[in-house]
Amino acid sequence: MTFARKGGIYNAGDQPRNMESPSSTTPLGRLLRRLDVQQLDRDLFLGHPGRGEGALFGGFVAAQAVMAAGRTVTDRTVTHRSLHSLHGYFLRPGRHNVPIRFLVDRIRDGRTFSTRSVVAHQSGEAIFNLSANFTAPEEGIAHQEQPPPDAPAPDGLLDWEDIRAQLLGDPSARRPDGPIEVRVCDPDSPDPNVKLPARRRVWLRPRGTLPEDPLMHAAVLVYASDRTLLRTAARPHGLTWRLRTGASLDHAVWLHRPARFDDWLLYASESPVAYAARALLLGAMYRRDGTRIVSVAQEGLLRT
Repeated sequence: MTFARKGGIYNAGDQPRNMESPSSTTPLGRLLRRLDVQQLDRDLFLGHPGRGEGALFGGFVAAQAVMAAGRTVTDRTVTHRSLHSLHGYFLRPGRHNVPIRFLVDRIRDGRTFSTRSVVAHQSGEAIFNLSANFTAPEEGIAHQEQPPPDAPAPDGLLDWEDIRAQLLGDPSARRPDGPIEVRVCDPDSPDPNVKLPARRRVWLRPRGTLPEDPLMHAAVLVYASDRTLLRTAARPHGLTWRLRTGASLDHAVWLHRPARFDDWLLYASESPVAYAARALLLGAMYRRDGTRIVSVAQEGLLRT
């Protein structure tokens, strides 16, 4: 299966054009509205996490930080610069219903790269620290050594939330659909005695159309990159939902191609090592034509 990528180079500062955003009443529309952080000062932004229970999803805080950093990046020449890498540390659990302030430090604007540091504060305490790099497009070397893993097509696969309800043995436990649709190639087993390889393949796509803004595409990709990842490390230990707790400790993302998230992406992950309740996770996202567009690394805390 292949599909043609829409042409052109997409950069962080491009403005939305000729495309309607999803309704703010849909899960994706609510996510996009919350990612649209408010600029209070030159390098100070305010984000609203919305209502909810439990700790904030780490990928959401990282995505808001990407939006804050990207809006301070401008190029002195013709084009704007697009996100190509980030490294973040989750310092404290974020909370719903409490605004988040993002303070951006403009570390450097060079001829090719711009570096930003962002600290997210909630109730006066730092909850997330981000370093992000943006770059201008250029011609250069290009290769991809490894093809994507074989995977069944997303059509016909069960949704992530349906599988979760099955594993819990309670159809009423199905949670509402989120902004990212997840189709699972490798379901977990409800039997904790079944040990599965520390590898996983899922298909991801937004539940709707993103605005034609490359920075928003990059932020939603970062948001999605934290989905399903830590669960990969639970598979060899038979740790189903009710038998584990977990949290992301740090998160790194590299965007190898211009950020586009308007169709299914195959997200393949593995956990090559874990010790002392800390698991290393490595992931890669592929377009349906096999092109690798994102690489991910994370260390997560996984406890029984």
